[in-house]
Amino acid sequence: MTASMQTPLDSGFTAMSTTDDVMAGVDLGGMTAMVTGGYSGLGLETTRALVKAGAHVVVPARRPELAHERLDHLSDVTVIHMDLADLASVRAAAEQLGASESRLDMLIAAAGVMASPERRVGPGWESQFAINHLGHFVLVNLLLPLLANADGARVVSYSSAGHHLSDIRWDDMAFERGYDKWLAYGQSKTANALFAVHLDAIAKDEGIRAFSLHPGSIFTELQRDITPEEGVALGWTDAEGNVIAPGFKTPSQGAATGLWAATSPDLASHGGAYCENCDIAPLASPDGSMNDGGVRHYAVDPASAERLWEVSAQMTAIDGASAGR
Repeated sequence: MTASMQTPLDSGFTAMSTTDDVMAGVDLGGMTAMVTGGYSGLGLETTRALVKAGAHVVVPARRPELAHERLDHLSDVTVIHMDLADLASVRAAAEQLGASESRLDMLIAAAGVMASPERRVGPGWESQFAINHLGHFVLVNLLLPLLANADGARVVSYSSAGHHLSDIRWDDMAFERGYDKWLAYGQSKTANALFAVHLDAIAKDEGIRAFSLHPGSIFTELQRDITPEEGVALGWTDAEGNVIAPGFKTPSQGAATGLWAATSPDLASHGGAYCENCDIAPLASPDGSMNDGGVRHYAVDPASAERLWEVSAQMTAIDGASAGR
């Protein structure tokens, strides 16, 4: 995957397409999917759509009681405990899945945090990078054998237009020289896109394809660290908390791109691509803004993707056999 391959396919869908639109006629009977964050926001919409299409869905949850409350009415969902900020928890969840499932057909990494106050997790990692990227990096690596057992597995990594805010800060990834919550978010979203690029490069020979995406602007629990005053200042909400920003999607519209990336046969030969609005996104102009759409060159650069993979493997002490296959 290179930046030159970021060419839209004219998929027939649009920014307004919903989960019902992209999943029309899709039969996932007999398949197993995992959706991180699958009990909240876009993840919850994704879980519902996958179950409706016939899939068995595994939802790792930091708050399993809340997950059960929201998901127990669905026909085929398994909730397991997992906290992306705690790698021991991630490893335990992967072991539990390995003991109960013979294969994993798709993994949609939808969980994440945004613009969090400065927090440190693990051995002192910046929390947004740790939760959005490192936790998923470990989870997917540990589940590669299950993904390889499927016939054409897919991994879908939720990135964001927020990646426009920051490339990987190779000289200060942990923000030890001063914290900026938006730059930290941007770095983590760039990491999500680069993760898909290198995962696809090393796993495609085993039939595993990976994609990243921007779901669009949607007001969900992801904004839980944004104060009401910030929401007003950003132009997202009014003083009463009502969404007023133009172009915001519904949760169903926001979840559509991830589901399209996980299921569309049109993407079979386009692994590593960054998607938006249910299509491959074009390469962004160097002097453009995130509001213009598209993906920055640095977020789909294969050399940067490989470098981040190696750094992430060192940080997490992930098994070399899976991290370097």
